[in-house]
Amino acid sequence: MKNLTRVVYMGTPDFALPPLEMLCKEGYAVPLAVTRPDQPRDRGKRVQSPPVKAWAEAQGIPVLQPESLRGNAEFAERLRAEKPDLIVVAAYGALLPEEILNLPGLGCVNIHASLLPKYRGAAPIQRAVLDGGAETGVSLMRMAEKMDAGNVIAARKTPIGRKTTAELFGELSQMGAALLRDKLPDIAAGAPGAAQDEAQATYAPRIRKEEAHIDFSKSPEEIERLIRGMNAWPGAYALYKGSVLKIWEAVPSEEPCEKPAGTILAASGEGITVAAGGRAVRLTVIQAQGKKAMQAADFMRGNKLEIQAVLT
Repeated sequence: MKNLTRVVYMGTPDFALPPLEMLCKEGYAVPLAVTRPDQPRDRGKRVQSPPVKAWAEAQGIPVLQPESLRGNAEFAERLRAEKPDLIVVAAYGALLPEEILNLPGLGCVNIHASLLPKYRGAAPIQRAVLDGGAETGVSLMRMAEKMDAGNVIAARKTPIGRKTTAELFGELSQMGAALLRDKLPDIAAGAPGAAQDEAQATYAPRIRKEEAHIDFSKSPEEIERLIRGMNAWPGAYALYKGSVLKIWEAVPSEEPCEKPAGTILAASGEGITVAAGGRAVRLTVIQAQGKKAMQAADFMRGNKLEIQAVLT
């Protein structure tokens, strides 16, 4: 078994925080955290630091934010200087070049939020929800140059049910931290992991904002999955007389409906019932443009919707 004490950590969003916190809590030395550059966010385009940077700096961990990894000799030299036994990656946001993959003695491992080889890529949680999968999970894999294609050391599952993407992000993040903690002795012992079945591989491309636009010609179940899949970002939406309504929760109906797709059938404290795919879907948590998300009862107290109007 090789010595495993020094771990360089690479991650960016909130999803990547629990594994980093676990490493520090368990007594591993984290001499360096690597995260993506600060980005402008929100309407005011205010530049914000990634969550991993903020947490690491608060703990006194040095942080690097290289614009690029490939061909970055200065960054590679800094990594060598830290003499990491292992590099742990979680939602970093960029592929690691071969020179970095081969740098630590125990290699590089990645916490990926899917049951590999399914849903390789940038949006595995969202795509699993959108596709109506029964379960998802996290995979701990040895990294290779090809995206999310390395040997899988271990994986853990959880049912999707009616969970939103936001709920699964939190759950899978904690699950990934626990899986890494439990398997670090195996990694130190050189566990190679099992090769993925390339024939079963699927791809989970990054979510585009336009995908969040609700198409009421689709089935109520597809619409409900879209709403859960786009929660928390960017939020599924429809247009009411040109104004954006974001929808955060919905309930499919089994009752047949012959009205044109998108027609508002009823609006009450229980929800806005809309024709969808030959049936109907009840929208129960709604957010008007420029306002906060609220339950249908609260929404209807301050907003009037015209019955028979069409959401587009």
